[in-house]
Amino acid sequence: MAADWLQQLVDDGIVGPDQLSEAGDLAASMGITPEDALVKQGYTTADVVAKYKAKQFGYEFVDLEGAEISGTVIELVPESVARENNVMPLNLDGDRLVVAVVDPMDYAVLDKLRFILNRDVQVVMSPKESILAAINRHYGQSETESVDSMLQEFTETAIDFTETEAGADVTEEDENAPIVRLVNLILSEAVKMRASDVHIEPFEDRIRVRYRIDGVLIERDSPPRRLLGSMVSRVKIMASMDIAEKRRCQDGRIKSRIAGKELDFRVSILPTNHGQAIVLRILDRDNIKIGIRNLGFSEENYRTFQNIIRRPNGIFLVTGPTGSGKTTTLYSALGELNRPDRKIITAEDPVEYLLPGINQCEVRHSIGLNFARIIRAMLRQAPNVILVGEIRDLETAEMAIQASLTGHLVFSTLHTNDAPGSVTRLVDMGVQPFLVASSVMAVLAQRLVRVVCEKCKDPHQPEPSEIEFFELTADQLESATFVRGKGCNACAHTGYKGRKAVFELMTMNSSLRDMAFRSEPTQAIRRQAQLFGMKSLDMDALDKAIKGITSLAEVYKLKKGGH
Repeated sequence: MAADWLQQLVDDGIVGPDQLSEAGDLAASMGITPEDALVKQGYTTADVVAKYKAKQFGYEFVDLEGAEISGTVIELVPESVARENNVMPLNLDGDRLVVAVVDPMDYAVLDKLRFILNRDVQVVMSPKESILAAINRHYGQSETESVDSMLQEFTETAIDFTETEAGADVTEEDENAPIVRLVNLILSEAVKMRASDVHIEPFEDRIRVRYRIDGVLIERDSPPRRLLGSMVSRVKIMASMDIAEKRRCQDGRIKSRIAGKELDFRVSILPTNHGQAIVLRILDRDNIKIGIRNLGFSEENYRTFQNIIRRPNGIFLVTGPTGSGKTTTLYSALGELNRPDRKIITAEDPVEYLLPGINQCEVRHSIGLNFARIIRAMLRQAPNVILVGEIRDLETAEMAIQASLTGHLVFSTLHTNDAPGSVTRLVDMGVQPFLVASSVMAVLAQRLVRVVCEKCKDPHQPEPSEIEFFELTADQLESATFVRGKGCNACAHTGYKGRKAVFELMTMNSSLRDMAFRSEPTQAIRRQAQLFGMKSLDMDALDKAIKGITSLAEVYKLKKGGH
């Protein structure tokens, strides 16, 4: 039984009953709506369909062709939200936002808009094509294709992409092939949105695409499941991987120029039960050029850090989980030390960023070239400074310690939760306590917290429960400038833009060396280090919240993480 408004099209002589029936059959076979099928077959136009639909549901129909919308209204809805949900903000009626939608009965979209915008929404109707054209016109995307429009094209057409791994659509030369354009658009959109990673994950009925922005995964539209083979092949061709291999994990690298910047993408492919999952880590060289001053050090920690990296020998460890900015901190330190009179060699797995003037060596397990062997060979190259990507085992730890004891400055990373824990971790690995005590000169633990967006930050008065939880003193409250972000177009309505590191810097002294020598527990070392002035991670994060750099919500997340 056709909907009332579809029957009205027949009654008014817009379409014939046979045409409506044919559209119904086509809609069922292609998985689209009958009205889309009518338009696709050319029996009527999208405008006519939208007018009848609006009349049926009692909504106003708006022609968006040539409509002028103020920039203030456009800023209320981020481009990603407008494209993802096919909505277009039109004007403000008091505090209520008037938006054009395709389907006014899609309550999930309306609820999402009300939640994101934190205001009431009034709905008017327009055809999908008109809304997309208006988005392109007003969000400055008219000249460039978007991922959304590309996916829409794939979803609405019956282009057949077979699972063959080397089809015509993925050849390197054909830059106009739909799959090539789609993958390029995904990468360029991720870079534009400041993402650090792109995740392309296959499931039973769809492919999920997510971007990690400021440490948080944001989901994008899902490409149809049938595109998986072609997308994987395209990425593999770009990364010079084996297209025919589907059962093994693979790693590769893509060099690309996006928006005038030379970028590297580190590619990891993992076979799952639904197909091959892809993760692309975006390596932007500008990220490591921020300089030590801009990492987020307090004045006291900055001075201490500068003194540590200028010592002639010893080990300096940076600890924290994956994605906490350890590499950026170490590269910033190397950049500071990189002078013509110093020889710097690194051993990395893999080499992420290419640094001019520094000898970088990559671990190759397939030929037995591991960290320990590289360090042994490094010492014959007479370096002043050595960077060991990560201390993972006893052999690497002992080689790094031997290097530090023979007059080299050694930088490395370790996976521990805090600074004092790294001392006990090395002992647990099997390193002799006296070697740890004599070689480690300082340990820096770090995490990343999101920075409140400059454009939409507002003063925030903490609740009494927050004051109690964070144990804020009267002096702190008096001098504090607490802020939080309302959410705007610049920060995609998250309230945050960018991240800063928070630090816990433990400098070894005679008392801490004695404790390390006696293999004392982490808690005892922590208490002693705090007596000597070490600030914990959450204390440093709270200081940044008091100065209005981050929000109390971010400090809460850090504290609840157990640090």
